[in-house]
Formats: sequence, C-alpha cells, structure tokens
Amino acid sequence: MRDEPSPHCVVQTTLPSEAQAAELARAIVQARLGACAQLQAIRSFYVWQAQAHDEPEWLLSIKTRSALYPALEAWIRERHPYETPEIIRLPLTAGSAAYLAWVDQHTGWGPGPGSGPENGDN
Repeated sequence: MRDEPSPHCVVQTTLPSEAQAAELARAIVQARLGACAQLQAIRSFYVWQAQAHDEPEWLLSIKTRSALYPALEAWIRERHPYETPEIIRLPLTAGSAAYLAWVDQHTGWGPGPGSGPENGDN
C-alpha cells in the first residue's frame, strides 16, 4: 500500500430512475470518463426545500482516475436532472494492481486493449 494519495477513485451520484441512471452510466463509459459504472436500487431519506423525503433512487458508482474527477463532475452536472445532484468522490486506499491498470487503460486515453478485467470483476 502506498502513502501518497491514490490516483484512482469512485465517483457516486444518484438518479430518480433506472433508465436515467443506465443512460448516464453508458454515456460516461463511452466518453471514457469512467472505466466502469454500476447501478444499484436504493432508498434515500433527506430534507429538500424544508420537506422530508423518502424516495426510491438509483445509485451510480463510477470507477475512474482521480485526475478525471473535475471533468467527470462537470459532465454529470450538465446532464443531471436534479437541481443539486449528489456528486461525490471517494478516494481508493488500495486495489488490485491489474484492475487499476485496466481502469487506466479505459479512461481518458484512446481505446485500450481488452473489454474488462480478466477476472470479470468490475
């Protein structure tokens, strides 16, 4: 494990529907702003405009390079349906060297070899 900050991160955002989350996920991967994007159905509890909410949402988790975060945040913000979307960056403290190399190959630069990690784990 390294002492310096990780060059990789997971970026999360939430969306109101599976279709919107899937559309955003596909576009992020196609734009090479993320190597992998995963969707999960969640239930969110929050206060917005002085009202308590209990809503189903879709959590989108994007694996990417930390250097791409500013571009990814701006890209999500431009396309997100919420007025104030959740967009957070979670730094990785450790990870499989092979997987992180695959993330590097599939973000930012031209097309990289392979379609995913050899072990199939995204």
